Amino acid sequence: MKNDASSAYRSSAGHSASPVKLVIILYEQLIKDLRRAVSAMERNDIEGRTHELDHALGVLARLQGVLNHERGGLVAENLNRFYALLRSTIITAPARRLPEMLNKQIRNLLLLREAWVEVDQAENGRAKTAGSPEKSSASATAAGAARSERPEYWSG
Repeated sequence: MKNDASSAYRSSAGHSASPVKLVIILYEQLIKDLRRAVSAMERNDIEGRTHELDHALGVLARLQGVLNHERGGLVAENLNRFYALLRSTIITAPARRLPEMLNKQIRNLLLLREAWVEVDQAENGRAKTAGSPEKSSASATAAGAARSERPEYWSG
């Protein structure tokens, strides 16, 4: 049985994964789905391509659905536009038989995934620094508050 993104999401959520880590997991699943779809397109496997792209659209819907437009400002707006463009590409690429359209989006997703990994590492670094004994209680409290709040662009 294929490991689906929502199962990974629920599993990670149950294990106290940060919202950023959940986004990374969803990006990884989306990249896998699109790579499999490209492979299916190249093999002229219409059923396989359709299955992978349908799953990718579901993952994309989850990513787009958790954007916090009210607090996220320009970041949420830009991600929303990117997700809309990606959705359009997922629908258009197979009809035009252009797997390179999906490959371009995979490259974009890989870059965004790396940015999310950097955000995750920065948050983890902040958490470790906050726990060091030489930090003042005020900075430890601020760091704890930052960790407990979700990023402004995230509503999930």
